[in-house]
Amino acid sequence: MPAPADRSPRDRYVQAMNEVATAVSVVTTDGPGGTFGQTVSAVVTVTQDPPTLLACVATRSPLVAAVADNGRFRVNFLAVGHDHVSDTFAGRPWHGKKPYDFTCGDWEVAAPAGPRLRDALASFACRLDDVREVGTHTLLLGEVADAAHARGAEPLLYLKRIYRRVEELPLSVFPDFPDARPPYDRTRPLHEGPSPHEGPSPHERSRKAR
Repeated sequence: MPAPADRSPRDRYVQAMNEVATAVSVVTTDGPGGTFGQTVSAVVTVTQDPPTLLACVATRSPLVAAVADNGRFRVNFLAVGHDHVSDTFAGRPWHGKKPYDFTCGDWEVAAPAGPRLRDALASFACRLDDVREVGTHTLLLGEVADAAHARGAEPLLYLKRIYRRVEELPLSVFPDFPDARPPYDRTRPLHEGPSPHEGPSPHERSRKAR
């Protein structure tokens, strides 16, 4: 349902983004600037060459100044079963824990770049490459120095203020086009280019048509 036209662009933005599922991570850092961790939902991959991540953190968070001082940070993507870790590092700990408490979860506090959650879905140690402030948040651009992942873990998602898990979906079915199928291997990452037998990507076809 379309948002009411009398709402401000900011309100419409917030409402629309509430419909978008995001991965959940705890961004950490360690060094002369101190040891900190903060739950962050806005983390994206930027490029594979060199491998680079971007984390968007509220500027008022002490994590931002600490990362700038330390020159490094780590992104720990959370798995199903880490909702208590997410809440703790979002400043709303469960009973018996304190906010931002590294005793919540199985942490290797002295890991390179920042504390590492040992059973994280995936963990990336980053060297700080650039910092940019945009509105209320600061963008931390980091070149990945090391990465690891857990086998068999399920990603923790956040949607409409509720933690959720991934469900695999069957292919879409179109009664008028019963033979419709995707022209690519669904097991391959979306950001990879097509295999030789698949032909050019939609972007390449568009570029050639210009």
